[in-house]
Amino acid sequence: MENPYADEARERWGDTEAYRQSAQRTARYTAQDWAEIKAEGAALNERLAAALADGVAADSAPAMDLAEEHRQQIHRRFYDCGYDMHRGLGDMYVADPRFTATYDAVRPGLAQYLRDAIHANADRAEA
Repeated sequence: MENPYADEARERWGDTEAYRQSAQRTARYTAQDWAEIKAEGAALNERLAAALADGVAADSAPAMDLAEEHRQQIHRRFYDCGYDMHRGLGDMYVADPRFTATYDAVRPGLAQYLRDAIHANADRAEA
């Protein structure tokens, strides 16, 4: 699967263990694997968007459970994703307008909501 941001990712994170793990895992993925990953992500985003629309607080157990599912998908499919790493991703979802636009295209405010749920989930895990 062609990634238009591959060069940027390699430049920013190419010397990290997470990047190496992701490159190793994804190199063997088939088109079917990528379709499954895309479908998993879309389904999770829809459930997050529904929680946001329903007024489920980002620091509630249901939202944190969705954030944990998000972390586990990354961990399972791409690279070891601990809570600190996941916090950083959540922050990037609101700091980088490209990520924000992707999530907010599903539902306005979703990037911030996911970021907040990620942080709440990490706090819960570290308590």
